[in-house]
Amino acid sequence: MHSVSANGANIPALGFGTFRMPDEDVYRILPEALKLGFRHVDTAQVYKNEASVGDVIHKSGVPRADIFLTTKVWVDRVGHGAFITSVDESLTKLKTDYVDLLLLHWPQSEMPLADRMGALNELRKAGKVKNIGVSNFSTALMAEAVRLSDAPVVTNQIEYHPYLDQTKVIEEARKTGMSITAYYLMADGKVPQDPVLKEIGARHGKTAAQVVLRWAVQQKDVIALSKTATESRLAENYDIFDFALGDDEMAQIHKLARPDGRIVNPGHLAPEWD
Repeated sequence: MHSVSANGANIPALGFGTFRMPDEDVYRILPEALKLGFRHVDTAQVYKNEASVGDVIHKSGVPRADIFLTTKVWVDRVGHGAFITSVDESLTKLKTDYVDLLLLHWPQSEMPLADRMGALNELRKAGKVKNIGVSNFSTALMAEAVRLSDAPVVTNQIEYHPYLDQTKVIEEARKTGMSITAYYLMADGKVPQDPVLKEIGARHGKTAAQVVLRWAVQQKDVIALSKTATESRLAENYDIFDFALGDDEMAQIHKLARPDGRIVNPGHLAPEWD
């Protein structure tokens, strides 16, 4: 598996996401993901599964240094002390002294962005966090986060799939050496049934889901998060590095974007999107 290099961070291009994954599924499926070869694991405070994720990684036999582990600070950690304490709690749950990447989960918070970026920088200086980033940020907020940070910002984790054009965000990220981490790549179940994607997959002996994961990682500076609680799909999601999409196929997939393609848009958390 190749890695994406972004402002000094080397991030495995395919990650295992744990959004909406209860502890029992984490205990069942994450060990299999690690055995299969996944080395990038994504969680968050608000997922309420950091403890099970940490437990599985701790017991996996895979050296901690070989796993790229990401978590995210939730928006209600307001005030410097509360923010830092919440990360210490995350580290305890994750059974580790550090995370490879710590993200601000959403831009909207009662804690000013300058203060939150300051806290991220402090945690990085203390060695509790190797890299810092943001999630669900617009291009304007990405620029502001970069301006407010001494340390480089390595990624913006955003909703990205064939039905949502994120070209502007991706291009702006590249200008500052940032990567984009794509979540919701299956577009809430639309991808596996899409006739265009199925047809492209048939040419390569792959599923529509594999085509979209490949489409993501084949783009420069884009990291893909895959998520499944089904063991057979786990192997399918991982098996995307033995084929490549042609330029015409990439263009065909990009053409599926539509103005109403956004799925994740909580008004109390989201910015004004690009």
